[in-house]
Amino acid sequence: MSAGDDWKTTFRPDIPSPARMYNYFLGGKDNYPADRAAAEAVIAASPEVLLFARQNRAFLRRVVRYLVIQCGIRQFIDIGTGLPSEGSVHEVAQALDPGARIVYVDHDPVVLAHGRNMLHGVPGTAIIERDLHEPASIVGDDDLRRLIRFGEPAGVLLVAILHFVGDAANPADLIRQLMEPLRPGSYLVISHATADSRPEPAKEAAEVERIYDKTTTRAHARGRDEILTLLRGFDLVEPGLVWGPLWRPDPDTGLADDPGQANMYAVVARKP
Repeated sequence: MSAGDDWKTTFRPDIPSPARMYNYFLGGKDNYPADRAAAEAVIAASPEVLLFARQNRAFLRRVVRYLVIQCGIRQFIDIGTGLPSEGSVHEVAQALDPGARIVYVDHDPVVLAHGRNMLHGVPGTAIIERDLHEPASIVGDDDLRRLIRFGEPAGVLLVAILHFVGDAANPADLIRQLMEPLRPGSYLVISHATADSRPEPAKEAAEVERIYDKTTTRAHARGRDEILTLLRGFDLVEPGLVWGPLWRPDPDTGLADDPGQANMYAVVARKP
């Protein structure tokens, strides 16, 4: 049985939060006993989740640098941002261009509180309380529109968030609605949990999903072909949909010994 929705309006540290669990995976301290217990259960079922968390953050930093330096993107919408950690989008982007503008989007009250504190006094940034399941409310948000110029290309970051959107919610249509009002030449960034590298993908994914069923947000690992269907109508940027550590790795860090162990796919796509 799922945790229900009262956590959205009432602080419920007794209900595990994927955002706080992810913070625990990264070695952070912004989590509670319920989060740590659920996170340890995930680690027991899939120890590679710790590698996933680290590689996902590394991908986020690489892709923001790529979009700023190689693609000239100066504005970002980061949906499902999670709790702040080193190398947040605005830190990476504004280190390269102080005029870069970033809007973070989340619906977790703890994330929102930490985000507002982090962004206080930081120009060109905002965090808004919106849900990926309601894309029209995101792109129509007044605070977002004060920073994001729809006449210029933007980068939309769906980093480690789509595996918390079930098939019934039609994630491909959610993406379409998000990207539709943005100018051609905008970029869509996705990282997504998978069990494709595991000996028994269905069994191992089901075990992790069972644990997340008792958190604030259910999880849905997807295979490569399922993720590719979400990208129809977009032009994939080289190297396409690959294991996360293989997406334009930093030359000084090299390739992971077994990139599939991170249990994540990563891709950047351009709106034609």
